[in-house]
Amino acid sequence: MDPDELLKVRDHYDARMRRDAPPDAPGARVERVGAVVRQTAPALGWNGVLWSDLDEATADAEIAAQVAYFASRPPQEGGGEFEWKLYSHDRPADLGERLRAAGFVPEPPETLLVARTAELAGLPVRPPQGITLRVVTDEAGVELMMEVHHRAFGTRRPRIREQILTLLRDEPGTIEAVLAMAGEVPVSAARMEMRPGSPFAGLWGGGTDPEWRGRGIYRLLVAHRARVAAARGIPYLQVDASDDSRPILERLGFGVLGVTTPYVWPAPA
Repeated sequence: MDPDELLKVRDHYDARMRRDAPPDAPGARVERVGAVVRQTAPALGWNGVLWSDLDEATADAEIAAQVAYFASRPPQEGGGEFEWKLYSHDRPADLGERLRAAGFVPEPPETLLVARTAELAGLPVRPPQGITLRVVTDEAGVELMMEVHHRAFGTRRPRIREQILTLLRDEPGTIEAVLAMAGEVPVSAARMEMRPGSPFAGLWGGGTDPEWRGRGIYRLLVAHRARVAAARGIPYLQVDASDDSRPILERLGFGVLGVTTPYVWPAPA
């Protein structure tokens, strides 16, 4: 995509996936309160600010208002820790500095990438030797995904586990979860989330066992999910890419919309 088209797609993304965002899971609620759009979710769901329309005169008060809102809610109803998802084109320009001054902790930034689904669905990709794909439909498959995630990243992510299980159980048409298997051993895992009516399908995961990296498995998982999204008529694929994933995705045809940084308000000790 040329720069002008990327700007148009970014505006479209802001409108559909942030300002008018649908909830990302059953039980979650998205609401616009003044100049902020936020999501509140129960249990292990994602809680945070998706979009804001602020300036130098309003930013600090709005940050304080969101901190007060989430602090006022019990943990089982989204209280405590929450995330302000900041994008590089958000205003005011010093919003990240204001969030840090208010006590938010920035996590590593990621690059927001987008591609046309139809182009990636046509990629001529063959599975590496010894690798097969297995679509995940049950808890046993999710446990294999979590096993791969731990080997790939060295962390446990109970929130992601709960989100995948909830979507598979309550809204199976909104998620495509897939494993790359070497025989009976999972070596990579990824998922795609497709909110009803959204023009963007989100690609998540793709973590690969270190012993299996560099063999084309990540590319295979991208192409598989692109074919699923194309069959659903979803025009765009979106990724919040790490520094490791970004070069691969750009070689596949993804374009850069900007940088996104999660600013986390930590839960009270």
